[in-house]
Amino acid sequence: MSRRLASMSATRRLTGLRRAAIGVAAVAVLAVLAATTALRLEYQGSPAAGGRTRGHDAVWLGHAWVDGRRTAADLEDLRRHVAGTGIHDLYVHAGPLEHDGSLDPALYPKAAAMIAGIHRVLPGVRVQAWLGDTIAHGGTPGLHLSEPAVRDRIRASAAQILDAGFQGVHLDLEPVADGDTGYLRTLDEVHALAAARGAPLSVAVPQIDPLPHLHAVAYLPFSHPKWWSQGYFGQVARRCDQIAVMAYDTAMPASSLFGGYIAQQTALALEATPPGTDLLIGLPGFHTEDMGHHGYAETVPAAVRGVRVALGRHGGGRQGVGVALYVDFHATESDWTAYREGWGT
Repeated sequence: MSRRLASMSATRRLTGLRRAAIGVAAVAVLAVLAATTALRLEYQGSPAAGGRTRGHDAVWLGHAWVDGRRTAADLEDLRRHVAGTGIHDLYVHAGPLEHDGSLDPALYPKAAAMIAGIHRVLPGVRVQAWLGDTIAHGGTPGLHLSEPAVRDRIRASAAQILDAGFQGVHLDLEPVADGDTGYLRTLDEVHALAAARGAPLSVAVPQIDPLPHLHAVAYLPFSHPKWWSQGYFGQVARRCDQIAVMAYDTAMPASSLFGGYIAQQTALALEATPPGTDLLIGLPGFHTEDMGHHGYAETVPAAVRGVRVALGRHGGGRQGVGVALYVDFHATESDWTAYREGWGT
C-alpha cells in the first residue's frame, strides 16, 4: 500500500512538473507572439515624408584605406558612392589599440595620403579615425578602463591620431557592460581632449533594451553584453558629439521584424540622446549568415524604412539624426542604392 501511495505521489509530482513546464512554454510562446506583433506594428505606417537625410550620415571604412592597399580606382568608387549624399563622416579604421591603450603608428602609414585624397575628391567630408579594441571581460584579455594609466594612454592615442591629420576620433570599444564607469571616464577624458582640438568624439554603441532590464537578464548567459539600459545610453550620449547605434546582428528572421526592431531602437535612442549629440543608426551593409544575423532579413531597405517610420512618430523635426553604413568592404551596389533611394540625397 505504501509503495502504491509513493508511486501515486511521484506521478502527481511529475504531472505537476509537466503542467508547470507547459505553462512556462505557453507564457514564452505568448511573449514571443506579443513581441512579434509589437515589432510588426512598429514597422507599419507610411515613412515620414521628412524622414530623409539631414546631412549627418556616415560610413565605416576598413583598414585597407590606411595601410596602402586601396588604389586610385578605389578612391573613385568611394567618390561615386558618397558624392551627392548626406554622408558627412568617414570612420576609417586606424587601430586597433593595444590592450594598454596605446596605438602603434605603423598601423596607419598611408593615413596622410588617404586623407588628402579624400579631401580632394570629396571636399567637405570629415575623416575620423576608427579606434577599437576589446574590453577585458570575464577573464579575457583587453582594456582595463578602470585603470587611470590605460585611460591616459587612450587619451594619448586620440591626440596622436589627430596629430596625424584625422579630423575626429571614433571609438568602438567592446563589450562595454551597462553601467561601466570606467568607460564613462574614458569618454570624458577623450571628449575634453578632442573638444580642445576642435574635433568631434563619436562612439559606436550597443542597442538599447527592447524590454525593461533585458540587459541584466541577457548578461548572465552571454559573454558579450548585447544591450544597454536606456539610462546608461543617455549617459554615454551626453559625453560625445556623435553616437552610432550598431543596430544589426539582431537574429530577426524576417525583414518586417527587423524593420520594426530598428523603428523601436530609433525611438528609444531619440528619447535618450540630447539635442547637442548627433544620433546615427547603423545600417547592415554586410551579408553574413549565422545565428545572430540573417542577411535576407537584416537589409538596408528595411533598416532605412524603420528609421523613417520612427522619425515620423517621434522626431520628424530633429536635425541631428542620420544613418551609418557598415561596412564599405562588404556593402554591395544594392546596399548603396537602397541608402540613396530610401534615405535620399
